[in-house]
Amino acid sequence: MDFANLTSQLNAGTILPEGIVIVTLLGVLIVDLILGRTSSRWIGYLASAGLLTAVVALYLQWDATNPISFSGSFVGDDLSIVFRGIVALSAAVTILMSIRYIEQSGTALAEFIAILLTATLGGMFVSGASELVMIFISLETLSISSYLLTGYTKRDPRSNEAALKYLLIGASSTAIFLYGVSLLYGLSGGQTELTAIAKGITAADVGQSLGLVIALIFVIAGIGFKISAVPFHQWTPDVYEGAPTPVIAFLSVGSKAAGFALAIRLLTTVFPFVADEWRFVFTALAVLSMVLGNVVALAQTSMKRMLAYSSIGQAGFVMIGMIAGTEAGYASMVFYLLVYLFMNLCGFTCIILFSLRTGTDQIAEYSGLYQKDPLLTLGLSVSLLSLGGIPPLAGFFGKIYLFWAGWQAGLYWLVLLGLVTSVVSIYYYIRVVKMMVVKEPQEMSDVVRNYPEVRWDLPGFRPLQVGLIVTLIATSIAGILSNPLFTLANNSISHTPMLQATVRTTQISAVSTQQPEEL
Repeated sequence: MDFANLTSQLNAGTILPEGIVIVTLLGVLIVDLILGRTSSRWIGYLASAGLLTAVVALYLQWDATNPISFSGSFVGDDLSIVFRGIVALSAAVTILMSIRYIEQSGTALAEFIAILLTATLGGMFVSGASELVMIFISLETLSISSYLLTGYTKRDPRSNEAALKYLLIGASSTAIFLYGVSLLYGLSGGQTELTAIAKGITAADVGQSLGLVIALIFVIAGIGFKISAVPFHQWTPDVYEGAPTPVIAFLSVGSKAAGFALAIRLLTTVFPFVADEWRFVFTALAVLSMVLGNVVALAQTSMKRMLAYSSIGQAGFVMIGMIAGTEAGYASMVFYLLVYLFMNLCGFTCIILFSLRTGTDQIAEYSGLYQKDPLLTLGLSVSLLSLGGIPPLAGFFGKIYLFWAGWQAGLYWLVLLGLVTSVVSIYYYIRVVKMMVVKEPQEMSDVVRNYPEVRWDLPGFRPLQVGLIVTLIATSIAGILSNPLFTLANNSISHTPMLQATVRTTQISAVSTQQPEEL
């Protein structure tokens, strides 16, 4: 094979953003080795800058003429670019909110950032992987790094317990997923590339075989664990409560986005012959996730556990777009995950600030916070109201697009259930907002009454302030300027040939960026 042909097949430039993340990771370790812990804060800025550079590199690859690299193992199409960007941006904001938190916990920041960058690398590769071996290695890179991050504050017994539970359930999930893809390998005649598997299954005339159905169930079980869908959600509340708060901020956005990217690519490419079956399974998962996540969140007394069940419910909402199976459905998924990035990270930044100043995350302790910290109260209120879908914030338009896509696809009862559970979620979100804002001075909690003076010039607090302001502004204006974001999401679907070949046809035309506004 001549060098020119080999270069063409590798097309290594497609993974330039991942290469930037690797260089950033090595740079963090080298700087820490040379300068020691005195450079910890600069290491955080270095890592965030590297991730933002990777996002710029992703933008420059938009609508590339040849997105396939490594002989079909990786696809850098527009859909992959958007999901990789979500993973990288979530990691960049997470690093900003980690600097003070990790320093206060007494653990090394450089090692934490290095593991987080490794998880980011795994999530980015998962978002574009189109070959079974690469999918598995990327998933394990993301998963093992997540286990380490969950138990990173090793002096905290809750963190140790969360990491152990996460590891045990995650190992079982990995085994089930691996068994499913091994069945696909056998059914397709020894193929590992996704499109080749689809062709092999067609050629072997096993489109409706029992083996394929079993493989489908096992693959969905592995994906369900990654996106925290009921009944594969058991790890979520304990991990959210026990893990360091910056870690769960990343898991709730970056890891979940990678899981949905894998679900779209794997299911639409390999399982088009059993599309009705996997949509039926995802319908059951969506119903269970929306109902259980939002109802159980009502009874929570911890902010982190409440957001854990909230994230389960949010996964149920996103699945409506996938069940619809239309171009509008997939675009609405991408749009919702884009705005979810900002509104969820905004909320977690506020929780970190509150816990750093008070040492607690109990909901009751937020009572009267507005009188002591108006900025934090504003940030948390906007985040929670957006998650609940209150107009004109980003979450409202995200749900409008999802529900409208589902309605067009004929999922009337599922959309109505989504509306009902959204109303339920608004109750527990507004409960927190009311507690912070409406409470009388005499009803202020003891923790808030002794709240320390708000100072942003303290070491490590400025990155948190930057993260809070950026995510707060993005959450506030993303709803008002939703059309450009939805156009981006829509283009990521329409410019992806893999999806265009499998998009579900309906008698109703695809939703445009203007239709939800006309409602």
